[in-house]
Order: sequence, then C-alpha cells, then structure tokens
Amino acid sequence: MGDGREEGFDAFYRGGRRRMLGYVYALTGDVVEAQDVVQEAFVRAWQRWATVGRYPDPEAWVRVVAGRIAISRWRGRRSRARAYARHGAPPPVDGPTPDTVALVDALRQLPASMRTTLALHYVLGLSVADIAVETDVAVGTVKARLSRGRVALARILGDDNLTEVRRG
Repeated sequence: MGDGREEGFDAFYRGGRRRMLGYVYALTGDVVEAQDVVQEAFVRAWQRWATVGRYPDPEAWVRVVAGRIAISRWRGRRSRARAYARHGAPPPVDGPTPDTVALVDALRQLPASMRTTLALHYVLGLSVADIAVETDVAVGTVKARLSRGRVALARILGDDNLTEVRRG
C-alpha cells in the first residue's frame, strides 16, 4: 500500500484483537472457534480497510462481522447435527490402499502437465479430445503425454503394478 493504511490497520489490529477474541469467545464458548472467527473478521476488515478504516468505530464493524460469522458457523453446525440425527453420521471412508499410495507417489515424480493429463484421463475418465480442450493443447500432445506417462509410470512402478493401474 505504502500510503500509511497498512500501518493504520496494523495498529488497529494490535489494539483490538484481544478484546475481539474475548468477545467472540464469550459468544461461542470455544477458543479455537473464536480465534478462527476473529481472524476471518479481521481479514474482511483488511480487504475493505480503505472504507472500514474511515468509519468512526471500525471495531464496531469488525464486531458485527464477527458476530455474523459466528452465528453462520453455529447454524451450519446445528444443521449438520440435525442431518446426523435424521440420517446418521456418514459412513467411514476407507483410507487409500498401498497401491494407491504408490501410484500417487509415482505420479508426483512426473512433470505437472503429464500428471494432469494422466489424472484427467484415468481418474476422471475424460477423452483425449476433452483433455485437449481443457488443457488447451493439441490432441497429439495429449496422446504423447499419455503414452510417455504410461512408460514413465511403468519404469517407476514396475510393469506388474502398471497392469493394476490400468484395471483400476
């Protein structure tokens, strides 16, 4: 910024953050939740500091925003709790298999463009033409990336594991 607004916001933040945290903690009863809410409220104030900084009481603006954020989060938790009561908690999700972990590790060793192409094709099932449009490259480039990617994965994983990847 360079025009003093940054320093003005820093002083405002340092002067009010503890007071605001105490206020929101009293509203939520959860110090971690209060910290998150206060941080979000101050971020919003920072984003609008050119306007908020000229208010007669910028802290009042932050208090209103923090209160609204806290209420919104509380409503979200209450809605989720009602849904759980009606439908039960979601079923547990199995963790990744050792093969999946090995595949992801192998993919990380490839260039990002190749990794993206392989994921779009084998994970999301996009066609070569769709991948070309989405990545803004020629169809031939997509085919080359797929071919080179399979070869690279076979080298990293070994041919037996690549057979499993093709099936999965």
